[in-house]
Amino acid sequence: MEKFKTLTATAVPLDIENVDTDQIIPARFLKATNRDGFGENAFRDWRFQKDGTVNIDFVLNQPQYDGPILVAGDNFGCGSSREHAAWALTDYGFKVIVSSFFADIFKGNALNNGLLPVQVSPEFLKVLMTTIKANPKTKITVDLVAQTIGIASTNHVESFEIDAYKKTCMINGYDDIDYLLSKKDTIEQFEKTLI
Repeated sequence: MEKFKTLTATAVPLDIENVDTDQIIPARFLKATNRDGFGENAFRDWRFQKDGTVNIDFVLNQPQYDGPILVAGDNFGCGSSREHAAWALTDYGFKVIVSSFFADIFKGNALNNGLLPVQVSPEFLKVLMTTIKANPKTKITVDLVAQTIGIASTNHVESFEIDAYKKTCMINGYDDIDYLLSKKDTIEQFEKTLI
C-alpha cells in the first residue's frame, strides 16, 4: 500500500446519505478478483444514464469538482460487505472518504485497502459540504499523524478517531503481512526466550 501521512487537496461533495456498496460498485461488475479496473465502474448507475450517456447532473461528472477526497453524506458504505467498493473508490483515485458515519465492514475494507475513512461530526460535515459547494477549489487538509481534518483557508478543524494498528499500517504503507514482517526482529528475539 501507499504510505499516508498528510494530504491537502480539493474534494468532491457527494451530498447523498445512505450510499450503499451496490451504488458504489454495482453487483454486475463484480466478476474480477483483482483490484484493477473497478474505478471505471465506480458509481456507474449514477455517472451514466441507462442509454450509456454521461449524467451531467452527477457530481463526479461536473468538471468544477475533482480531487482525491470524497466528502459524502451520512451512513456511507452501508449494504453488502463487498470489498470491491473500496477497490472501486481507490482505483477511481480517492484516498480519503469523509462522512459522519461509516458502515463497520466498509470502514474495515477501506482501511485494508489504503483508503482512509474519516468520520466527522454531522455539524463539521455540513460545514465541509457547504464550503466545497460554495468554492470547488477549497483545499481540505487531512493529517493522519495528528488525526485532524480541516479546511485549509479557515480555522475549521476537527479531530477524528482511527484504530491505532490501522493508523500505523497506513502511515507506513503496510498491509497485515508487511506489519508482521516489520516485527520480524522482535519476533525472533521473543522466540529465543522460549528455547
